[in-house]
Amino acid sequence: MQPSTIFSLPDHTEVIAAGEVLRRRNEVLTSVLHLESGRVLRGVLDDGVMRHQLGAVEGPFWLDAASALLGLPFPVDMVADTRLQVRRVPMEDFRRSLAAMPDGARDLLLDMAQGYRQQSELAVSRLAQDAESRCAQWLLQHAEPAPSGTMQVTLHQRKRLIAAQLGIAPETFSRVLRHLRELGLVHGTGNVLNLPQPGALQTMAGC
Repeated sequence: MQPSTIFSLPDHTEVIAAGEVLRRRNEVLTSVLHLESGRVLRGVLDDGVMRHQLGAVEGPFWLDAASALLGLPFPVDMVADTRLQVRRVPMEDFRRSLAAMPDGARDLLLDMAQGYRQQSELAVSRLAQDAESRCAQWLLQHAEPAPSGTMQVTLHQRKRLIAAQLGIAPETFSRVLRHLRELGLVHGTGNVLNLPQPGALQTMAGC
């Protein structure tokens, strides 16, 4: 990222304790954070825990400048791994500094931000695919013949316990099941799930 001298930084420094969440996925930014010191983890939170880490950064570093430059929501979760010192720049001030840059430098910075953003989105997408793969495998392992001639799964446990077995958050498990329904790979509600296309589930599971 660009050095902090390109943008005006406020005099006030915020102190953030280890373990605090700095940014959440899909958060719409109203300010931009410059990390002065400390270490921040990037990844995907599951039930408040950073189970899927995509990397770590140490100050000095612009934590969310790429999303701010592109005017897009933040693509990953960020958690303080250590005690941090940060400076918070209001979005209006950040954009004003960006507009004052030479056109060529600004265009280069935007191109770099776009590439960084695409890498983050791809990494999060692969994590989501991994969760879908694990869920598909679990459904196939617990599938039994249904009266209709296809396959079905009876959920004998609460969804949060099944999610724990899969190593994902209950919210992630519910989201994957909803996505599978949208794809037509799972039908039904309640404790009985019909699997009309087990072959497609096998492909998703990597079998």
